[in-house]
Amino acid sequence: MQDTPNADSAELKKFSDLAHKWWDATGEFRPLHQINPLRLEWIDQIAPLQGQRILDVGCGGGILSEAMARKNAASVLGIDLAEKSLKVAQLHALEAEVTNLAYRHVSVEALADEQPESFDIVTCMEMLEHVPSPASVVQACARLVKPGGTVFFSTINRNPKSWLFAIVGAEYILNILPRGTHEFAKFITPSELARSIRDAGLELHTSKGLQYNPITQRYWLSDNTDVNYMLATQKATA
Repeated sequence: MQDTPNADSAELKKFSDLAHKWWDATGEFRPLHQINPLRLEWIDQIAPLQGQRILDVGCGGGILSEAMARKNAASVLGIDLAEKSLKVAQLHALEAEVTNLAYRHVSVEALADEQPESFDIVTCMEMLEHVPSPASVVQACARLVKPGGTVFFSTINRNPKSWLFAIVGAEYILNILPRGTHEFAKFITPSELARSIRDAGLELHTSKGLQYNPITQRYWLSDNTDVNYMLATQKATA
């Protein structure tokens, strides 16, 4: 059991300060709104969401959580340690009358101690690069998913191209993300994440990259994992 939450207080404050803007599709979280249909469709193709019990780790303001709930999941639980973001998520779900969706202020490690092997699908998107110990999050996600269940991760690769695109381009030139959103040293290479996945007892299923054209302002999925990428993993049935 983990006594100290696997969280960075500066990161929590950063997202708490922006909490009121989570559902502004033209504001600081515009990229998440733009990529959400892509990642939702990819997740649903690999592990159909209908009728499943789903956990969204690091849910923020609930953009993905609410979209998955609307896919007729049996239930979706979003968890985060940024309380202001959770309040925004709860209010939006209430106003939208999404009833199969709940939120909790709890760490993924604590929830894994409380509810091991309780979820059919676990998602952890755009969160690993914001915590002190990504491997601890991966381990907890593996503990939370049922045998045979699927765990999805997304993060940012660490290389010169990702520094140029995700930090210099996105934060300083195009201004599509607030400056200071990401820290290059916290980016995670696919091989590093794959190692954590194996160590957690998960099997890598498939990967997908996410690309962006600044001229057309369009995102699309590809096999290029140089910058943003997603991994689908599965827990063995025995």
